Amino acid sequence: MVDKPYLTIPIIESGEALCPIPKAQFAHQTPHAYEALGAPYGKASPYFVREQVLQALFKAQQSLQEQHPDWQIFIFDAYRPVAVQEFMVNHAFQEALAQQGLDLATVTPTQKAGLWEQVLKIWALPSLDPKTPPPHSTGGAVDVTLYDHNTQQLIDMGSPIDEMSMRSQPQHFAERALDSHLSPAERSAAHTAAQHRQLLYDAMRSAGFQRHLGEWWHFCIGDQMWAWLTRQQQDDSTEIARYGRV
Repeated sequence: MVDKPYLTIPIIESGEALCPIPKAQFAHQTPHAYEALGAPYGKASPYFVREQVLQALFKAQQSLQEQHPDWQIFIFDAYRPVAVQEFMVNHAFQEALAQQGLDLATVTPTQKAGLWEQVLKIWALPSLDPKTPPPHSTGGAVDVTLYDHNTQQLIDMGSPIDEMSMRSQPQHFAERALDSHLSPAERSAAHTAAQHRQLLYDAMRSAGFQRHLGEWWHFCIGDQMWAWLTRQQQDDSTEIARYGRV
């Protein structure tokens, strides 16, 4: 299984409440992508986050709109109960299976292990252990992209959210833009995608978010990943998580 070093970070739960993301003020989709697949939210909503995370989202959008007044933060996903995390992890495994033309009944142990490694580079384990909650089950993580309110279109980020490929790496297109083996048109497209990813990153970081090392769309505040990333950036940091599973 893929190592998740941030899970070693201790959690001291703050007790901060989950609160709804006001849909009128952020771009989003209806129905929600995972609800449309049948993910078992029950009475919960994917458009919830902790109070301080919501305030940070407002700050990030304000920063974005200082450069692009017609653009918005698009909330793809936020809170996930562990049951939803389990549903989506299994869904992603079935997708990986289909993409490689494999049948679960005949897949070898080596192939199965490889598929799970691919899935778990993107998806966190649906752990019920209070010491190792999935990031989205804490209310501290969001999956976001950029949206042009004027054209009613998503901004080109080079690859879609949740794609299980190297294109999900935050710096993938910045590197392609410098690849002399590509055509000018390919380098130009890569440069545009890289610029848009950097714009999203800058807006989110200005509000205190940290970005997942392997996903251009995943940002967090207050959870174990956020604390671990902060420690990596600041040698003297002893940051701990303030959000556990809710």
